Amino acid sequence: MSGSSSLDKIPISVVPAGASPHYHWRRRAVQILTLVLAVLIPVSGLLRIDPMAGTFVVLDRQIWWSDFYLVFGLWILLASGLVVMYSAAGTAFCGWACPQNTFAELANQWTYRLLGKRADMTLEGERLKVAASKNRPLNWLALGFLILLAAMAFSLIPLFYFYPPEVVWSFVTLRHDARLAPSLHYIYAIFVIIFFVDFAVIRHFWCRFMCIYKVWQHGFKTRDTLHVAYDASRAERCSKCNYCVSSCFLGLDPRQTDMYDSCINCGDCIDACNDLQAKRGEPGLLRFDLGEHKTRKGWLLGRIGSLSTRIAWTLPFALLGLGMFVWGLVSFDHYHLAVYRADTLHGASINDYRIRVSNKLYAPAELHLRVEGLPAGSYRLQTDSVHFDTAGKADLNLHVDEGMPAGLHSFLVHVQAEDGWADSYRIQHFVEQAGDKS
Repeated sequence: MSGSSSLDKIPISVVPAGASPHYHWRRRAVQILTLVLAVLIPVSGLLRIDPMAGTFVVLDRQIWWSDFYLVFGLWILLASGLVVMYSAAGTAFCGWACPQNTFAELANQWTYRLLGKRADMTLEGERLKVAASKNRPLNWLALGFLILLAAMAFSLIPLFYFYPPEVVWSFVTLRHDARLAPSLHYIYAIFVIIFFVDFAVIRHFWCRFMCIYKVWQHGFKTRDTLHVAYDASRAERCSKCNYCVSSCFLGLDPRQTDMYDSCINCGDCIDACNDLQAKRGEPGLLRFDLGEHKTRKGWLLGRIGSLSTRIAWTLPFALLGLGMFVWGLVSFDHYHLAVYRADTLHGASINDYRIRVSNKLYAPAELHLRVEGLPAGSYRLQTDSVHFDTAGKADLNLHVDEGMPAGLHSFLVHVQAEDGWADSYRIQHFVEQAGDKS
Protein backbone atom coordinates (compact mmCIF):
# COMPACT_ATOMS: atom_id res chain seq x y z
CA MET A 1 0.00 0.00 0.00
CA SER A 2 2.80 2.40 0.90
CA GLY A 3 4.53 1.78 -2.42
CA SER A 4 1.30 2.45 -4.25
CA SER A 5 0.73 5.66 -2.28
CA SER A 6 4.22 6.88 -3.19
CA LEU A 7 3.60 6.29 -6.86
CA ASP A 8 0.34 8.19 -6.67
CA LYS A 9 2.19 11.26 -5.43
CA ILE A 10 4.45 11.43 -8.51
CA PRO A 11 3.16 14.19 -10.80
CA ILE A 12 2.28 13.05 -14.30
CA SER A 13 2.18 15.42 -17.26
CA VAL A 14 0.99 14.50 -20.72
CA VAL A 15 3.30 15.73 -23.48
CA PRO A 16 1.77 15.61 -26.93
CA ALA A 17 3.76 13.68 -29.53
CA GLY A 18 5.66 15.64 -32.07
CA ALA A 19 3.73 16.39 -35.23
CA SER A 20 4.81 14.33 -38.21
CA PRO A 21 5.80 16.27 -41.32
CA HIS A 22 2.75 17.34 -43.27
CA TYR A 23 4.18 18.76 -46.49
CA HIS A 24 7.55 17.03 -46.75
CA TRP A 25 6.42 13.58 -47.86
CA ARG A 26 3.65 14.96 -49.99
CA ARG A 27 6.24 17.06 -51.77
CA ARG A 28 8.49 14.04 -52.21
CA ALA A 29 5.59 12.13 -53.76
CA VAL A 30 4.93 14.98 -56.19
CA GLN A 31 8.62 15.18 -57.11
CA ILE A 32 8.77 11.45 -57.84
CA LEU A 33 5.51 11.61 -59.78
CA THR A 34 6.90 14.50 -61.85
CA LEU A 35 9.96 12.48 -62.86
CA VAL A 36 7.78 9.48 -63.70
CA LEU A 37 5.50 11.67 -65.82
CA ALA A 38 8.53 13.21 -67.54
CA VAL A 39 9.28 9.72 -68.87
CA LEU A 40 5.71 8.47 -69.38
CA ILE A 41 4.65 11.50 -71.45
CA PRO A 42 6.97 10.73 -74.39
CA VAL A 43 6.92 6.93 -73.93
CA SER A 44 3.12 6.87 -74.11
CA GLY A 45 3.15 9.02 -77.27
CA LEU A 46 1.33 11.86 -75.52
CA LEU A 47 3.94 14.45 -76.51
CA ARG A 48 7.37 14.09 -78.08
CA ILE A 49 9.47 15.18 -81.07
CA ASP A 50 10.28 13.11 -84.14
CA PRO A 51 13.78 14.27 -85.20
CA MET A 52 13.70 12.31 -88.47
CA ALA A 53 10.47 13.95 -89.64
CA GLY A 54 11.13 17.25 -87.84
CA THR A 55 7.63 17.32 -86.30
CA PHE A 56 5.90 17.25 -82.93
CA VAL A 57 4.00 14.12 -81.94
CA VAL A 58 0.81 14.46 -79.91
CA LEU A 59 -1.16 11.36 -78.93
CA ASP A 60 0.84 9.32 -81.47
CA ARG A 61 -0.14 11.76 -84.22
CA GLN A 62 2.44 13.50 -86.35
CA ILE A 63 1.60 17.19 -86.07
CA TRP A 64 2.33 19.50 -89.00
CA TRP A 65 2.03 23.27 -89.06
CA SER A 66 -1.01 22.75 -91.27
CA ASP A 67 -2.76 21.19 -88.25
CA PHE A 68 -3.56 24.69 -87.05
CA TYR A 69 -6.17 23.86 -84.42
CA LEU A 70 -4.03 21.24 -82.71
CA VAL A 71 -0.86 23.34 -82.67
CA PHE A 72 -2.27 26.65 -81.51
CA GLY A 73 -4.98 25.12 -79.35
CA LEU A 74 -2.37 23.19 -77.38
CA TRP A 75 -0.12 26.23 -76.91
CA ILE A 76 -3.01 28.48 -75.83
CA LEU A 77 -4.20 25.83 -73.37
CA LEU A 78 -0.73 25.31 -71.88
CA ALA A 79 0.00 29.04 -71.65
CA SER A 80 -3.33 29.73 -69.92
CA GLY A 81 -2.81 26.88 -67.47
CA LEU A 82 0.68 28.09 -66.57
CA VAL A 83 -0.52 31.65 -66.02
CA VAL A 84 -3.24 30.38 -63.66
CA MET A 85 -0.73 28.20 -61.81
CA TYR A 86 1.81 31.02 -61.45
CA SER A 87 -0.85 33.49 -60.30
CA ALA A 88 -2.25 31.12 -57.68
CA ALA A 89 0.75 29.09 -56.48
CA GLY A 90 3.66 31.39 -57.31
CA THR A 91 6.94 29.49 -57.40
CA ALA A 92 5.50 26.27 -55.96
CA PHE A 93 6.58 24.49 -59.16
CA CYS A 94 10.21 25.04 -58.11
CA GLY A 95 9.73 23.44 -54.71
CA TRP A 96 7.33 20.65 -55.65
CA ALA A 97 8.12 19.61 -59.22
CA CYS A 98 11.32 21.13 -60.66
CA PRO A 99 13.84 18.34 -61.46
CA GLN A 100 16.77 20.68 -60.75
CA ASN A 101 15.57 21.19 -57.19
CA THR A 102 14.74 17.49 -56.79
CA PHE A 103 18.25 16.33 -57.68
CA ALA A 104 19.85 19.18 -55.73
CA GLU A 105 18.02 18.05 -52.59
CA LEU A 106 18.98 14.43 -53.27
CA ALA A 107 22.64 15.42 -53.70
CA ASN A 108 22.45 17.38 -50.43
CA GLN A 109 21.17 14.30 -48.59
CA TRP A 110 23.97 12.14 -49.97
CA THR A 111 26.52 14.80 -49.01
CA TYR A 112 25.24 15.06 -45.43
CA ARG A 113 25.27 11.29 -44.95
CA LEU A 114 28.73 10.75 -46.41
CA LEU A 115 30.54 13.96 -45.38
CA GLY A 116 28.60 15.23 -42.39
CA LYS A 117 25.60 17.42 -41.65
CA ARG A 118 27.54 20.66 -42.09
CA ALA A 119 29.07 19.73 -45.43
CA ASP A 120 27.22 22.24 -47.59
CA MET A 121 28.24 22.36 -51.24
CA THR A 122 27.78 25.99 -52.24
CA LEU A 123 29.35 28.59 -54.52
CA GLU A 124 28.99 31.41 -52.03
CA GLY A 125 32.58 31.41 -50.83
CA GLU A 126 32.09 29.42 -47.62
CA ARG A 127 34.58 26.65 -46.96
CA LEU A 128 33.29 23.08 -47.09
CA LYS A 129 32.98 21.75 -43.53
CA VAL A 130 33.53 18.00 -43.67
CA ALA A 131 33.17 15.91 -40.52
CA ALA A 132 36.58 14.60 -39.40
CA SER A 133 35.24 11.07 -38.98
CA LYS A 134 33.89 11.02 -42.56
CA ASN A 135 36.70 12.80 -44.39
CA ARG A 136 37.89 9.60 -46.05
CA PRO A 137 38.61 8.79 -49.73
CA LEU A 138 35.95 6.05 -49.74
CA ASN A 139 33.24 8.54 -48.71
CA TRP A 140 34.30 10.98 -51.40
CA LEU A 141 34.35 8.24 -54.03
CA ALA A 142 30.91 7.00 -52.97
CA LEU A 143 29.49 10.54 -53.19
CA GLY A 144 31.04 11.09 -56.62
CA PHE A 145 29.73 7.73 -57.85
CA LEU A 146 26.16 8.45 -56.69
CA ILE A 147 26.18 11.89 -58.32
CA LEU A 148 27.56 10.39 -61.54
CA LEU A 149 24.78 7.78 -61.62
CA ALA A 150 22.17 10.52 -61.06
CA ALA A 151 23.67 12.62 -63.87
CA MET A 152 23.67 9.63 -66.24
CA ALA A 153 20.06 8.77 -65.41
CA PHE A 154 18.87 12.37 -65.72
CA SER A 155 20.64 12.76 -69.08
CA LEU A 156 18.63 9.84 -70.46
CA ILE A 157 15.25 11.49 -69.87
CA PRO A 158 15.51 13.96 -72.81
CA LEU A 159 16.26 11.05 -75.17
CA PHE A 160 12.72 9.73 -74.69
CA TYR A 161 11.41 12.95 -76.25
CA PHE A 162 13.33 12.25 -79.47
CA TYR A 163 13.47 8.46 -79.75
CA PRO A 164 11.08 5.54 -79.08
CA PRO A 165 11.77 3.48 -75.93
CA GLU A 166 13.29 0.57 -77.87
CA VAL A 167 15.79 2.94 -79.52
CA VAL A 168 16.76 4.42 -76.14
CA TRP A 169 17.25 0.89 -74.85
CA SER A 170 19.54 0.18 -77.81
CA PHE A 171 21.51 3.28 -76.86
CA VAL A 172 21.81 2.20 -73.22
CA THR A 173 22.90 -1.35 -74.14
CA LEU A 174 25.32 -0.03 -76.81
CA ARG A 175 23.56 -1.92 -79.60
CA HIS A 176 23.60 -0.63 -83.14
CA ASP A 177 20.40 1.05 -84.31
CA ALA A 178 20.10 2.90 -87.61
CA ARG A 179 17.71 5.39 -86.02
CA LEU A 180 20.36 6.68 -83.61
CA ALA A 181 22.40 9.72 -84.59
CA PRO A 182 26.13 8.83 -84.95
CA SER A 183 27.17 11.69 -82.64
CA LEU A 184 24.59 10.94 -79.95
CA HIS A 185 27.09 9.27 -77.62
CA TYR A 186 29.28 12.38 -77.64
CA ILE A 187 26.27 14.63 -77.05
CA TYR A 188 25.14 12.39 -74.18
CA ALA A 189 28.62 12.48 -72.62
CA ILE A 190 28.64 16.29 -72.70
CA PHE A 191 25.25 16.43 -70.98
CA VAL A 192 26.42 13.96 -68.32
CA ILE A 193 29.40 16.21 -67.57
CA ILE A 194 27.15 19.29 -67.37
CA PHE A 195 24.66 17.60 -65.03
CA PHE A 196 27.47 16.14 -62.92
CA VAL A 197 28.94 19.59 -62.31
CA ASP A 198 25.45 20.95 -61.63
CA PHE A 199 24.57 18.29 -59.05
CA ALA A 200 28.03 18.25 -57.46
CA VAL A 201 28.68 21.97 -57.08
CA ILE A 202 25.94 24.31 -58.33
CA ARG A 203 22.79 22.74 -56.84
CA HIS A 204 20.56 25.38 -55.23
CA PHE A 205 22.85 28.21 -56.29
CA TRP A 206 21.05 27.87 -59.62
CA CYS A 207 17.65 28.20 -57.92
CA ARG A 208 18.64 31.31 -55.99
CA PHE A 209 20.60 33.33 -58.53
CA MET A 210 20.63 31.78 -62.02
CA CYS A 211 17.16 30.42 -62.87
CA ILE A 212 15.47 32.57 -65.54
CA TYR A 213 12.31 30.47 -65.34
CA LYS A 214 11.87 31.46 -61.71
CA VAL A 215 12.09 35.14 -62.67
CA TRP A 216 9.37 34.49 -65.25
CA GLN A 217 7.11 33.02 -62.54
CA HIS A 218 7.71 36.07 -60.34
CA GLY A 219 6.20 38.21 -63.10
CA PHE A 220 2.76 36.77 -62.26
CA LYS A 221 3.13 36.93 -58.47
CA THR A 222 1.00 39.30 -56.39
CA ARG A 223 0.26 39.87 -52.70
CA ASP A 224 -2.58 37.36 -53.06
CA THR A 225 -0.40 34.58 -54.44
CA LEU A 226 0.37 31.55 -52.27
CA HIS A 227 3.14 32.36 -49.81
CA VAL A 228 4.45 31.50 -46.34
CA ALA A 229 2.72 33.66 -43.70
CA TYR A 230 4.08 34.30 -40.22
CA ASP A 231 1.99 34.85 -37.07
CA ALA A 232 3.83 37.88 -35.66
CA SER A 233 1.42 38.10 -32.69
CA ARG A 234 3.11 35.03 -31.17
CA ALA A 235 6.66 36.15 -31.91
CA GLU A 236 7.74 35.44 -28.33
CA ARG A 237 7.28 31.72 -29.06
CA CYS A 238 10.15 31.75 -31.54
CA SER A 239 12.56 34.09 -29.81
CA LYS A 240 16.13 32.76 -30.07
CA CYS A 241 14.79 29.93 -32.24
CA ASN A 242 16.06 29.52 -35.79
CA TYR A 243 14.71 26.03 -36.42
CA CYS A 244 12.72 27.18 -39.45
CA VAL A 245 15.78 28.97 -40.86
CA SER A 246 18.05 25.96 -40.42
CA SER A 247 15.47 23.72 -42.10
CA CYS A 248 15.38 25.92 -45.23
CA PHE A 249 17.82 24.52 -47.80
CA LEU A 250 17.87 27.94 -49.52
CA GLY A 251 19.02 29.66 -46.34
CA LEU A 252 16.00 31.97 -46.06
CA ASP A 253 14.23 33.30 -43.00
CA PRO A 254 10.55 32.43 -43.62
CA ARG A 255 9.50 34.93 -40.95
CA GLN A 256 10.68 37.76 -43.19
CA THR A 257 9.47 36.77 -46.63
CA ASP A 258 8.86 39.35 -49.32
CA MET A 259 6.89 39.26 -52.56
CA TYR A 260 10.03 38.80 -54.66
CA ASP A 261 12.18 36.64 -52.39
CA SER A 262 13.72 33.28 -53.27
CA CYS A 263 11.11 31.19 -51.44
CA ILE A 264 9.87 28.22 -53.48
CA ASN A 265 6.89 27.30 -51.25
CA CYS A 266 8.29 23.88 -50.36
CA GLY A 267 6.74 23.92 -46.87
CA ASP A 268 9.75 22.45 -45.01
CA CYS A 269 9.90 25.46 -42.68
CA ILE A 270 6.19 25.03 -41.86
CA ASP A 271 6.75 21.36 -41.01
CA ALA A 272 9.73 22.29 -38.82
CA CYS A 273 7.79 24.93 -36.88
CA ASN A 274 4.75 22.67 -36.47
CA ASP A 275 6.94 19.85 -35.22
CA LEU A 276 8.61 22.09 -32.64
CA GLN A 277 5.48 23.87 -31.42
CA ALA A 278 3.53 20.59 -31.20
CA LYS A 279 5.70 19.65 -28.23
CA ARG A 280 4.02 22.54 -26.42
CA GLY A 281 0.62 21.49 -27.63
CA GLU A 282 0.34 24.57 -29.84
CA PRO A 283 0.11 25.12 -33.59
CA GLY A 284 3.07 26.43 -35.52
CA LEU A 285 3.63 30.08 -36.33
CA LEU A 286 4.06 29.52 -40.09
CA ARG A 287 1.46 28.53 -42.63
CA PHE A 288 0.63 28.76 -46.31
CA ASP A 289 -1.71 31.63 -47.10
CA LEU A 290 -3.36 33.32 -50.06
CA GLY A 291 -3.57 37.08 -49.67
CA GLU A 292 -3.67 39.18 -46.54
CA HIS A 293 -7.33 38.94 -45.56
CA LYS A 294 -7.09 37.10 -42.22
CA THR A 295 -8.06 40.19 -40.19
CA ARG A 296 -11.01 41.09 -42.34
CA LYS A 297 -14.53 39.83 -42.00
CA GLY A 298 -15.17 37.07 -44.49
CA TRP A 299 -11.47 36.67 -45.28
CA LEU A 300 -12.01 33.18 -46.79
CA LEU A 301 -14.50 34.52 -49.32
CA GLY A 302 -12.09 37.36 -49.99
CA ARG A 303 -9.27 34.97 -50.80
CA ILE A 304 -11.49 32.90 -53.09
CA GLY A 305 -12.71 36.06 -54.76
CA SER A 306 -9.17 37.31 -55.25
CA LEU A 307 -8.16 34.04 -56.90
CA SER A 308 -11.20 34.01 -59.17
CA THR A 309 -10.45 37.58 -60.25
CA ARG A 310 -6.92 36.65 -61.24
CA ILE A 311 -7.96 33.67 -63.33
CA ALA A 312 -11.11 35.23 -64.81
CA TRP A 313 -9.29 36.82 -67.75
CA THR A 314 -7.37 33.60 -68.55
CA LEU A 315 -10.42 31.31 -68.43
CA PRO A 316 -11.78 32.34 -71.88
CA PHE A 317 -8.35 31.70 -73.42
CA ALA A 318 -8.13 28.33 -71.70
CA LEU A 319 -11.57 27.32 -72.99
CA LEU A 320 -10.67 28.58 -76.46
CA GLY A 321 -7.46 26.57 -76.47
CA LEU A 322 -9.24 23.46 -75.18
CA GLY A 323 -11.95 23.78 -77.83
CA MET A 324 -9.39 24.23 -80.63
CA PHE A 325 -7.35 21.27 -79.39
CA VAL A 326 -10.38 18.96 -79.18
CA TRP A 327 -11.58 20.04 -82.62
CA GLY A 328 -8.08 19.47 -83.97
CA LEU A 329 -8.16 15.90 -82.68
CA VAL A 330 -11.63 15.24 -84.08
CA SER A 331 -10.86 16.68 -87.52
CA PHE A 332 -7.30 15.31 -87.71
CA ASP A 333 -6.46 13.54 -90.99
CA HIS A 334 -4.32 10.48 -90.41
CA TYR A 335 -3.06 10.62 -93.99
CA HIS A 336 -2.11 13.24 -96.53
CA LEU A 337 -1.94 13.32 -100.32
CA ALA A 338 -0.06 15.75 -102.55
CA VAL A 339 0.81 15.63 -106.27
CA TYR A 340 3.54 17.69 -107.97
CA ARG A 341 4.72 18.04 -111.56
CA ALA A 342 8.22 16.66 -111.88
CA ASP A 343 9.69 19.57 -113.87
CA THR A 344 13.40 19.16 -114.46
CA LEU A 345 14.20 21.67 -117.20
CA HIS A 346 13.72 25.44 -117.29
CA GLY A 347 11.00 26.31 -119.84
CA ALA A 348 10.20 22.68 -120.64
CA SER A 349 8.24 19.95 -118.89
CA ILE A 350 8.27 16.21 -118.80
CA ASN A 351 5.30 13.96 -118.43
CA ASP A 352 6.05 12.75 -114.90
CA TYR A 353 4.24 13.57 -111.71
CA ARG A 354 5.39 12.91 -108.17
CA ILE A 355 2.73 11.55 -105.85
CA ARG A 356 3.52 11.94 -102.14
CA VAL A 357 1.40 9.97 -99.66
CA SER A 358 1.98 10.40 -95.92
CA ASN A 359 0.93 8.41 -92.88
CA LYS A 360 0.69 10.80 -89.92
CA LEU A 361 -0.29 8.14 -87.38
CA TYR A 362 2.36 6.06 -85.63
CA ALA A 363 0.69 2.79 -86.56
CA PRO A 364 0.76 0.43 -89.58
CA ALA A 365 -1.29 1.55 -92.59
CA GLU A 366 -2.06 0.37 -96.12
CA LEU A 367 -2.95 2.93 -98.81
CA HIS A 368 -4.29 2.09 -102.26
CA LEU A 369 -3.94 4.40 -105.29
CA ARG A 370 -5.69 4.65 -108.62
CA VAL A 371 -5.92 7.16 -111.47
CA GLU A 372 -9.31 8.23 -112.86
CA GLY A 373 -9.87 10.26 -116.03
CA LEU A 374 -7.04 8.98 -118.24
CA PRO A 375 -7.50 6.24 -120.86
CA ALA A 376 -6.21 2.85 -119.89
CA GLY A 377 -2.69 2.32 -121.12
CA SER A 378 -1.92 6.07 -121.40
CA TYR A 379 -0.11 6.27 -118.05
CA ARG A 380 2.14 4.21 -115.80
CA LEU A 381 1.75 4.33 -112.01
CA GLN A 382 4.79 3.11 -110.08
CA THR A 383 2.63 1.10 -107.67
CA ASP A 384 -1.02 0.95 -106.74
CA SER A 385 -0.50 0.34 -102.99
CA VAL A 386 1.83 1.59 -100.27
CA HIS A 387 2.43 -0.07 -96.90
CA PHE A 388 3.61 1.86 -93.82
CA ASP A 389 4.92 0.20 -90.67
CA THR A 390 4.66 3.53 -88.85
CA ALA A 391 4.38 7.24 -89.62
CA GLY A 392 6.26 8.29 -92.72
CA LYS A 393 6.14 9.47 -96.34
CA ALA A 394 6.42 7.72 -99.69
CA ASP A 395 7.01 9.27 -103.15
CA LEU A 396 5.62 7.53 -106.19
CA ASN A 397 6.06 8.32 -109.88
CA LEU A 398 3.20 8.74 -112.35
CA HIS A 399 4.20 8.90 -116.03
CA VAL A 400 1.78 10.10 -118.71
CA ASP A 401 2.57 8.78 -122.18
CA GLU A 402 3.72 11.22 -124.86
CA GLY A 403 1.10 10.07 -127.40
CA MET A 404 -1.77 11.89 -125.67
CA PRO A 405 -3.92 14.04 -128.02
CA ALA A 406 -3.59 17.82 -127.84
CA GLY A 407 -5.79 19.64 -125.33
CA LEU A 408 -6.47 19.83 -121.62
CA HIS A 409 -6.70 16.49 -119.85
CA SER A 410 -8.16 16.49 -116.37
CA PHE A 411 -7.70 13.45 -114.17
CA LEU A 412 -7.82 12.46 -110.51
CA VAL A 413 -5.28 10.73 -108.33
CA HIS A 414 -7.34 8.86 -105.78
CA VAL A 415 -6.02 7.38 -102.50
CA GLN A 416 -7.95 5.23 -100.05
CA ALA A 417 -6.93 3.65 -96.76
CA GLU A 418 -8.23 0.41 -95.35
CA ASP A 419 -9.83 2.27 -92.43
CA GLY A 420 -12.14 4.12 -94.87
CA TRP A 421 -10.23 7.39 -95.28
CA ALA A 422 -10.09 8.64 -98.89
CA ASP A 423 -8.81 11.71 -100.70
CA SER A 424 -8.38 12.86 -104.29
CA TYR A 425 -6.12 15.31 -106.06
CA ARG A 426 -7.12 16.78 -109.44
CA ILE A 427 -4.47 17.36 -112.11
CA GLN A 428 -4.82 19.53 -115.21
CA HIS A 429 -2.48 18.07 -117.84
CA PHE A 430 -2.20 20.34 -120.89
CA VAL A 431 -0.85 19.13 -124.24
CA GLU A 432 -0.18 21.76 -126.91
CA GLN A 433 0.02 19.25 -129.71
CA ALA A 434 0.39 15.55 -130.07
CA GLY A 435 3.81 14.43 -128.87
CA ASP A 436 4.57 17.82 -127.18
CA LYS A 437 3.33 18.12 -123.59
CA SER A 438 3.64 21.13 -121.34
